[in-house]
Amino acid sequence: MNRLLNFYCLFFLVLLSKAQFPNSDVWLFKIEEEKNVLPVLSHSLNISNREGYDNQPSFTADGSKIYFVSIKEDKQADIYYYELKSKKIKQLTKSKESEYSPVHTAEGRYVTTVMVEADSSQRIHFMNTELGFNEKKFDFDSVGYYHFLNADTVIYYKLTQPHSLRYYVKPSKEDNWLCNAPVRGFKAINRHELIYGIKDSTRVVFYIYDFLIHRASKYCEYPSTNEDIVWHAKWGLLKSEEDKILRYDVTKKEWVLLFDLSNQGIKKITRFDFDSKNKFLVLVNNL
Repeated sequence: MNRLLNFYCLFFLVLLSKAQFPNSDVWLFKIEEEKNVLPVLSHSLNISNREGYDNQPSFTADGSKIYFVSIKEDKQADIYYYELKSKKIKQLTKSKESEYSPVHTAEGRYVTTVMVEADSSQRIHFMNTELGFNEKKFDFDSVGYYHFLNADTVIYYKLTQPHSLRYYVKPSKEDNWLCNAPVRGFKAINRHELIYGIKDSTRVVFYIYDFLIHRASKYCEYPSTNEDIVWHAKWGLLKSEEDKILRYDVTKKEWVLLFDLSNQGIKKITRFDFDSKNKFLVLVNNL
């Protein structure tokens, strides 16, 4: 990696270190749904419940665990997981490198993560879920965030200037550009469609990209630069905005309130995720 790439990766690490000073907690909520009634959240639980940085949660495919990143006194970012049944937290990785953005793979053998390597390279690694050690990695560098569209295609946020959104196809090793100035939230809608956002100083415009026809179409926009989104199988595009989660109503072509967490002690929602059965919501509260 050349000097310019090293500079931008180091710059990103500085941003991460600054983001660690504020406390952030991982919260779990149960979703209560009844027919023809708006869903409500109940049984709130602060999973991490400590001073420090706990962030980037995601459910396992079966919904039994939540993986997240925690930085303790040694200033090392490691992957932990919370077991919903036992209500216990266990540590998965304990390495010299830092790991971020853990995601459980569909077949269950690995947790993928952005690892900051010894030379400051940032690549996607595959950690064994039983032993916590690194088994393989992608060759491409300067990864900030990522998301698997399907088993063959990974979308990733590249940290070189300008910041860009790219996709890598494993069988052919194609590495292609999608856009510049992306937000960090981008999600698969299905095996061939992706929703992502492009930001300017005042807003984010969301697009859907269809990989079958290689074409992007505008979906909607929002007048703030908050970057965290989820594509929900039932509710469609969701985004966090301070202490609320909003849903884009395609029929009305407007954003509507889905969850208001102001009465739950939540101040600012960043990352959030739902289990596959839509029984639970996990989120990060930035204090």
